[in-house]
Amino acid sequence: MRRKPVDSDRARAEGQQLAKELNILELVAIGVGSTIGAGVYVLVGTVAREHAGPALAVSFLIAGIAAALSAFCYAELASRCPSAGSAYHYSYICIGEGVAWLIGWSLVLEYTLGGSAVARGISPNLALCFGGPDSLPWILARHQLPWFDVIVDPCAAALVLAVTALLCLGIKESSFVQAIVTIMNACVMLFVIIAGCYIGFQIGWEGYKVTDGYFPYGVNGVLAGSATVFFAYIGFDTVASTAEEVKNPQRDLPLGIGAALSICCLLYMMVAVVIVGIVPYFAMDPDTPISSAFAKHGMQWAMYVVTSGAVLALCSTLMGSLLPQPRILMTMARDGLLPSFFSDVNKHTQVPVKGTIVAGICAAALAFFMDVSQLAGMVSVGTLLAFTIVAVSILILRYVPPEEVPLSSSRRESMGLNQEYDEEKGRDPLGDDICDTSQIKDLIATEAMKDPLLEKQHKGKMDEMKRRKIAAFSIGSVCLGVLVLTASASATWLPFLPLCIGCIVGGVLLIPGLVVLCCIDQDDGRHSFGHSGGFMCPFVPFLPVVCILINTYLLINLGKNNHFHCVFQRRCMDKSRHMAADRCSRLHFLRTNPQLASRRCICPCGQDRSTQEFIWFHVLEKKEPSHLGADKTSPALTCA
Repeated sequence: MRRKPVDSDRARAEGQQLAKELNILELVAIGVGSTIGAGVYVLVGTVAREHAGPALAVSFLIAGIAAALSAFCYAELASRCPSAGSAYHYSYICIGEGVAWLIGWSLVLEYTLGGSAVARGISPNLALCFGGPDSLPWILARHQLPWFDVIVDPCAAALVLAVTALLCLGIKESSFVQAIVTIMNACVMLFVIIAGCYIGFQIGWEGYKVTDGYFPYGVNGVLAGSATVFFAYIGFDTVASTAEEVKNPQRDLPLGIGAALSICCLLYMMVAVVIVGIVPYFAMDPDTPISSAFAKHGMQWAMYVVTSGAVLALCSTLMGSLLPQPRILMTMARDGLLPSFFSDVNKHTQVPVKGTIVAGICAAALAFFMDVSQLAGMVSVGTLLAFTIVAVSILILRYVPPEEVPLSSSRRESMGLNQEYDEEKGRDPLGDDICDTSQIKDLIATEAMKDPLLEKQHKGKMDEMKRRKIAAFSIGSVCLGVLVLTASASATWLPFLPLCIGCIVGGVLLIPGLVVLCCIDQDDGRHSFGHSGGFMCPFVPFLPVVCILINTYLLINLGKNNHFHCVFQRRCMDKSRHMAADRCSRLHFLRTNPQLASRRCICPCGQDRSTQEFIWFHVLEKKEPSHLGADKTSPALTCA
């Protein structure tokens, strides 16, 4: 639970600071480029057909509002504690080293798997731009290795290495390239919007004239669609990882995060409005909804424009995935959780070149050899876990801030009065050599009874300690209540009565804790935490608590599928390993006892089996021993 000071990163950098080159426009480009991926070109069809119908834009709006809650929390912490460590750094300051270590490795895993998965998705889309799956050069096309069930992707590995080389040149150069790619992707989305509006006005927006109405799946369908498209907003947290490279982080980081999320939400909603307007939701192609929508209205050539937009979106997302990883490794190395090798900053480019190269090689190897699509869900798990911890850090910052936070105004006043009292008495307040803590408390209590100044200080200190204890208990109650409530609400397989009991217990823990946090005062030190004048998250504690509730619900419902998959895969591997060990044991026994291989035996079950079958069914399965054959002199096979 050890926590570090706010400005410890600058103190431990020892002159190896990153270059402060970024302004608000470049931050917006990084945020938009990291958020808008190729998923939007597919999600609109799937979500419209199965969940939202014509109300797809409403689902994107609700998901954008939910993502904005996390963005507010990130904006305050990024402006007050600007560090390349992002959520790892915030959790280390507010919660402790153990949670920070978990968040740090979750983010490293998230960005590594995310970058590899994105790179594997570029080559098929790139091949479509050139005419088909087999149109890429042989050296870049996918190949299946002989004697191995592995499909290698040289194009994905080459793209990862190219982006890694670009990131090593410097943050200014890489942000410029990402801005160009992001602008081109935005132009493709604007083409979809403008061309879709032209078609929509010509056909009278027939997609909205369906008999089922605007909400064919009801409110539940819209909310289910919001939970699905929520992951299209993941990526704005990349902006927070560039905090040490921003010229004015207190102003530009909150504006960059907010502007990037707003632009993404607006583009998503406009694309959704247009696509469901020109094609009825039940007639959408779930795989290529935008291309097929234009093809139905005689614009087959638009497929190449949309596919090029998907490639640009994937390239921009790949850059956004590889950018934060070496900076998180650098921050962890500064704190001593990783070798100092990762904390080295190149003197010429002023970026962590060594960490960037290591991270790029790992991502390129995964993209080349492995199909990481099955592990893509772990990317969202790591992101939601970071979102949840950041919201909890806001509550801790406001109510139980770290000890490095300056004292509140009332405590500073009482300490000043105490200093004046000591000067009048002609003594040093730290001059008494008293080692026993109990003696110090007794002395303070005795002096407080004699002098009103000390009494005021003692009373203020005791009130502050009491307030912090109540706040800490309330925050713990809120977090536990959210966990119980979301877990109970997600356990739909439970009977009705246990499910209701779980929800009631979660509500009993959540609501009183939230009420207490609303009633008690927030710590005055929050105004001077880190950098004064930074962005302040509004509506605390309501906004962070709702953020924790949403992220925990999504985390549980997303994580249980991935957990089930990992458990199932581990069970299969264990079963295969045991079967292989049993087969080896049987072969070893028969080779060391060749005279028994052809003998017959009567099993306890009464069947006549060969010795080989007997060994398999009874010796290896730990059954009761049996005597071989009818010959009384035959040796007995025991379990030993």
